[in-house]
Amino acid sequence: MSPRLDYASVAPEGRQALVRLKSYIEKCGIDPKLRFLIEIRISQINGCAFCVDKHCEEARAVGETQQRLDNLAVWHESPFFDARERAALEWAESVTLLAETGVPDEVYEEALAHFSEKELVDLNFVVINMNALNRLGVTFRKQPEAR
Repeated sequence: MSPRLDYASVAPEGRQALVRLKSYIEKCGIDPKLRFLIEIRISQINGCAFCVDKHCEEARAVGETQQRLDNLAVWHESPFFDARERAALEWAESVTLLAETGVPDEVYEEALAHFSEKELVDLNFVVINMNALNRLGVTFRKQPEAR
């Protein structure tokens, strides 16, 4: 796939609005390792190669293991994620696939068993931001650079 256009230069104010949300997310208290897992998983679901590549690199930089990153696509079957991470990943998947899932009560209740109300709202901001960025990246075919 060839890149289509550089959305950040075409609409810098819109991109800046997402940067402000990202700034809030980075300060809200959600553990960066968990945030990166969520961002990667959402990007896998949405098929955003740029974001998968970027957030895997960031996750490794904060100490995430390659084995857990390798298993993220199959986290349901993998033994490498704890109950809190599983609740967050289930929440992220359900919200990402909102039209299909409707975010069932069981998913909400499990998330609230592991996260405060504030944390759950902040997790939702992570999901919202990542889905927005994926929709830009996929639509305009943003590509990762070779390292």
